Amino acid sequence: MKVVLKYLKPFALAILLAIALLFGQAMGELTMPNLMSDIVNVGVQGGGITESFPKELTQKGMILLTSFMTPEDKTAFENAYTRGGETEHWKALDFNQDASLRLGEIYGRAVYVFFTKAMDMMKNAPQAQQMNAQGDLTEIEPEQMYQLGAAVYMANQATLQSDLEQLQGADSALYQQFGTAMTKLLYRDAGLNTAKLQRHYIYQIGIQMVLLALGCGLCAVCVSLLSARISAGFSRNLRRAVFKKVQSFTNAEIDKFSTASLITRSTNDVQQVQMLILMGIRMMVFAPVMGIGGLIMALRKSPGLSWIIALAVAVLICTLVVVMLVVLPKFKALQGLIDRLNLVSRENLTGLMVVRAFGNEKHEEERFRQAAHNLAKTERFVFRSMATLMPLMMVLINGISMLVVWFGGKAIEASKLQIGDMMAFIQYAMNIIFSFMFIAMAFVMVPRASVSANRIKEVLETESTILDPQQALPYPAGKAKVTFDHVSFRYGGAEEDVLEDISFTAEPGQTTAFIGATGAGKTTLVNLLERFYDVTAGAIYINGVDIRKMEQAQLRKHIGFVPQRTVLFSGNILSNIKYDNDAMDEKTVRRALQAAQAEDFIAEQEDGLEAHVAQGGSNFSGGQKQRLSIARAFARKPEIFVFDDSFSALDYKTDAALRKALRDYTADATVLLIAQRVSTILHADRIVVLDEGKIAGIGTHGELLRSCEVYREIAESQLSKEELA
Repeated sequence: MKVVLKYLKPFALAILLAIALLFGQAMGELTMPNLMSDIVNVGVQGGGITESFPKELTQKGMILLTSFMTPEDKTAFENAYTRGGETEHWKALDFNQDASLRLGEIYGRAVYVFFTKAMDMMKNAPQAQQMNAQGDLTEIEPEQMYQLGAAVYMANQATLQSDLEQLQGADSALYQQFGTAMTKLLYRDAGLNTAKLQRHYIYQIGIQMVLLALGCGLCAVCVSLLSARISAGFSRNLRRAVFKKVQSFTNAEIDKFSTASLITRSTNDVQQVQMLILMGIRMMVFAPVMGIGGLIMALRKSPGLSWIIALAVAVLICTLVVVMLVVLPKFKALQGLIDRLNLVSRENLTGLMVVRAFGNEKHEEERFRQAAHNLAKTERFVFRSMATLMPLMMVLINGISMLVVWFGGKAIEASKLQIGDMMAFIQYAMNIIFSFMFIAMAFVMVPRASVSANRIKEVLETESTILDPQQALPYPAGKAKVTFDHVSFRYGGAEEDVLEDISFTAEPGQTTAFIGATGAGKTTLVNLLERFYDVTAGAIYINGVDIRKMEQAQLRKHIGFVPQRTVLFSGNILSNIKYDNDAMDEKTVRRALQAAQAEDFIAEQEDGLEAHVAQGGSNFSGGQKQRLSIARAFARKPEIFVFDDSFSALDYKTDAALRKALRDYTADATVLLIAQRVSTILHADRIVVLDEGKIAGIGTHGELLRSCEVYREIAESQLSKEELA
């Protein structure tokens, strides 16, 4: 995976920016439940009052409050206010945070004792049906509150001191709600507009929530754009690296991987890693922050309900472990099944004419059906297993919500929890569950992406068996003289040599032809000259320089190669002829086409040189494709021409005309010509006869008829007695 992930380095700044935006989004979304809790607790229930003790109160209010304080608390509380003005109201001084917290605790204890004693005393009162609940007490008039306070004080004066001492060090949440309710009554008594205060608070928090939601949305959009850009750029660079690496492969490396597998590795495998990068940037950063942050916030809101979170996480982890143990092996098998499907599809499409000719469509359909069925079966299993996660998550989420409401309601009844805090706790619980689910989904993607990354790594780390020397010699000047000096070759893993002790010299201005039975090693021999493979023993020289000491690009630049299997590229005729030289002039192109006997059928094309060439040249006949391929080699004007059975699809008339033009066009070049037909090489300057990888004879046509039995048998099987004579 490290080899693949190094292609993320160019996007390091973008990744850091995305992480910063995700962190900001997570912080914003974690703050939203807190703000919602504040609106419910403070804005709705608390009337918008945020002060831990009243900032303004009347003389009666001061007397009422200090009646339920210890002497020390009374002194500290009175010293926190100044008295003055026409209304003689008490107004709080400005204090630091620690002093404010101290005053809030003093105030909260006094209010808590007052309310609890008042409710106890009123249980048997005639008005109990209307005023026996905490909410009802907050709705009484201030004058009634003062009367009630005096009665409570007189009834409990003896025990107040001990009750207040018992509350020392108690959790402030115990009397927070009572303090807010009393402050609201005291503000009403002082003539403050509590409705306006409430509206102002709700609007203020509401605007914060709207701005925060917009900010989170903007961060999410920016992260989506960045992650898409990063993953697309990453896949582009990785595909480019894979393609470039494959371009450097020799035939041995291509055979090792297979064409179908290389296509899958550069497309589907890269896509799997790209999806992991795309989802990973969001999930692997955002989900952990949300999960850990949600856990911390939930515990702060209600430590008493933390066991519900622990239960949810335990059930979630067990579920995900079971699903992953079942699904992961199937994920690893998917890529191999995709390889198989690509292989069957490619073989069928490239060999479609053969399939039809033999009437074997049913067999090929069955092969494809079986490959597609195996892939679909595995994918169905994987996707069905993953699909069970969402219903399970919904059951878990709803179950957690029910538990929180049930036990949270009991805590609210006992004045240990506020409604807004319970709502926030539910939201944080959902965040935690979804975060764990997203992390699990990301980790489910990791094994499949890891398999794909390893397959890509195999390609990128495979070294070509044919390398350029560190200090390459230049291509030798002058006409090319090609010498095979005791050359032997065997394929990797083979037990025997394909070519054994091959020695001959191809002179410039001459045609050296090769003939032999199928499998004699003719194509392998010219592949060694192109360095598609390197010799196992011996050496190949051009003007006395070993081709292994040259750069491959420089060597091949001086060779005009026409392969046994004609290859044309999609585009037009002109682009195929000018394949390696866009600056080639039209005169050179037309001269090459004329020599290759291709002008006549091109003239019949409506668009001439601009005529469309389909993929593989499928819109041309075999002979036309061969002539275009020969013209492409001619237009290059190399010192060495290699024709690997390149005239097999030509009729005798065209073959004869092309060979005549070939002698004129390649007068100063070295020509290596492989053929199956004796008539094609009849007038070659030198003929090399191969038999089971060895040279059976070298000479002209006449010499070989007299001295080489292998050549004579081939000639007698193809030519009449008159032609032989």
